[in-house]
Amino acid sequence: MPFWVNTVVALIAFGVSAVTGIFLIPLLKKLHFGQTIYEKGPAWHKSKQGTPMMGGFMFIIGTVAAAAAGYAIFRFRQSGGTAVPDNTGFYRLLAGLAFALLNGCIGFTDDYIKAVKKQNLGLKAKQKMVMQFILSAAFLYALWLLGDRSTAIAFPFFGDVDFGIFYYPVMVLYLIFLTNAVNLTDGVDGLCGSVTVIAGLSFVMLCAAMGEWEYSIFAMALAGACLGFLVWNLHPAKVFMGDTGSMFLGGAVCAMGFAMHKHLLLALIAIVYVLDALSVVVQVTYFKLTKGKRLFKMSPVHHHFELCGYSEYKIVILFTTAALIAGIAANLIYNLL
Repeated sequence: MPFWVNTVVALIAFGVSAVTGIFLIPLLKKLHFGQTIYEKGPAWHKSKQGTPMMGGFMFIIGTVAAAAAGYAIFRFRQSGGTAVPDNTGFYRLLAGLAFALLNGCIGFTDDYIKAVKKQNLGLKAKQKMVMQFILSAAFLYALWLLGDRSTAIAFPFFGDVDFGIFYYPVMVLYLIFLTNAVNLTDGVDGLCGSVTVIAGLSFVMLCAAMGEWEYSIFAMALAGACLGFLVWNLHPAKVFMGDTGSMFLGGAVCAMGFAMHKHLLLALIAIVYVLDALSVVVQVTYFKLTKGKRLFKMSPVHHHFELCGYSEYKIVILFTTAALIAGIAANLIYNLL
């Protein structure tokens, strides 16, 4: 696929996402859809109280619009002027987009309860888990219907390991964990969006190497749209993505890895999200085992860096650099093995 196609996709995604903010932010303010800052967070976050949330709609709209335009261009060129979709690639792309969008719907429900119903905790953990379980299982079933029947996972340097009947329950839990890990990373201005730009670009390179052109377009659309969102979300943020946005991003990143059946490379590309989420698990476990002691000053670990004196800009640069190194490593592993 010509480089210019992905360039057009990135520009459309960036433009739509950034311009949407001009209209969306005033609307969110008018509707009083403001962020609630909890007491347990860093004290200086109190100044962010009331900042509009649900800004994730900006990059959701940008991603979908750019992916649709990019796919139309791709199919038109491939079919010699008769834009008839290739069924398998087209439906796999739809499955991935649907998974991301429906995760975004779960996030929107959570945001809506917080903002409109004035219930600070949003969805109950069990409610959210049940919805994510059903959605993740449905996504795996959709991939199975579209021909991905393998229950093996490729381990670099060791080869494929067949999980058999355990593959699907393990992968459902993996999807839920990683989607929520992306959600947890959204705690510092510009952090989740910046890391996802790098994750998207990493998948663009990986998809190109694998000949997964439909998902290459999806990944570029996601990266471009997140970059457009950062126009409004870098410190000091004028809008937050909310669970609406972070859950969509989690679903999108997972969809790319699973559609290519590259589960471990997905974990490497998503390493920043994974480590941020694991820091919460480690903190809670350590707290219980030591009867009240903490390993980190605060979790997720990006808040630990804040309390150590790192500015939000420095945290974004540090975590984004780590994501870039991980993305390059994932592509090197794929191309060298």
